[in-house]
Amino acid sequence: MPGLIDAHWHSLFAAIPLPALLTADIGYIQLVAAAEAERTLMRGFTTVRDAGGPSFALKQAIDEGLVPGPRIYPSGAMITASGGHGDFRPLSDFPSAGGGTTATERTGALGIADGPDEMRRRVREQLLQGASQIKLTGSGGVSTPRSPLDALTLTEAEIRSAVEAAADWGTYVMVHAYTPASVTRALDAGVRCIEHGHLMDEATAARLAEKGAWLSTQPFGDGTSIPQSEQGARDAERVHAGTDRIYALAKRLGIKTAFGTDLLFSAALTPQQGMMLTRLTRWYSPAEALRMATATNGELMALSGDRNPYQGKLGVIEEGALADLLLVDGNPLENLSLIADPARNLRVIMKDGRIHKNTLAA
Repeated sequence: MPGLIDAHWHSLFAAIPLPALLTADIGYIQLVAAAEAERTLMRGFTTVRDAGGPSFALKQAIDEGLVPGPRIYPSGAMITASGGHGDFRPLSDFPSAGGGTTATERTGALGIADGPDEMRRRVREQLLQGASQIKLTGSGGVSTPRSPLDALTLTEAEIRSAVEAAADWGTYVMVHAYTPASVTRALDAGVRCIEHGHLMDEATAARLAEKGAWLSTQPFGDGTSIPQSEQGARDAERVHAGTDRIYALAKRLGIKTAFGTDLLFSAALTPQQGMMLTRLTRWYSPAEALRMATATNGELMALSGDRNPYQGKLGVIEEGALADLLLVDGNPLENLSLIADPARNLRVIMKDGRIHKNTLAA
């Protein structure tokens, strides 16, 4: 079968606890990420779309063969507004002087933009560094304790300026948005890919389908996130409760749906990457789930157009496609749970024609 693709992964954030991420030296963070990149590849994920973080150096090292890992479609810094999802500044930083950059911004993990002009500058900075698409946060998030899910954190004008700046470079914007209001605002601004969307109502989902935008969502459930606060635990419950509805709506309305995991801040959680794919069998057949995590996600990667860092078709086995292949000990079309135990069941892992695992000769 083709190599797996995770459409919502954070290469720098996945395996490191949030307190360490906020305080550790960036060199240490990069080393942790490099170790996790190899484990990601050994789980059969040969491509990831990085949904925010300073992954440019890691991508370069992987592309040059210095460290093993999946090919990375980088977004660069996750761009938010003051008080938005990802704004982890301590209260002692307020009132802010304005116009400066925080310690987190200086690592390249986050960009804070207030107003269309500042947003345009932040977007162009990521594109200049090699971003293949741009990531914005249009609503609050589970892991940001003081940014509630229902908050609208970017204006339509701010989002539109990002969409225009990305389009000028031949690529697109993905927006973190959970609620009907945040999804609607992003669609009105011309966004082509909504991330999450778990709290959407049917009318909003129908509008997303009508516009032909992508929904990049995740089969969240118990044990797939580590809330950082009491508010985070309540928000996680709301998101988990909306998971069944969002997939049912996506399937019924024919929304273009991508598979991602968004596992964060825990080396103990990242091994569940393949297991999360198996959760899709609640709504899809094994064949449909595998197609979503391969060929369908490959189509989403191609949405980066002129900024696509890799030439060749992804997620399919055909002449001229990038040679990402998995040999499974068993038939995942009959038993998708095989993917959840890659150490046992993935006998061969090939990326770009290079074999990274081969137990057939053992």
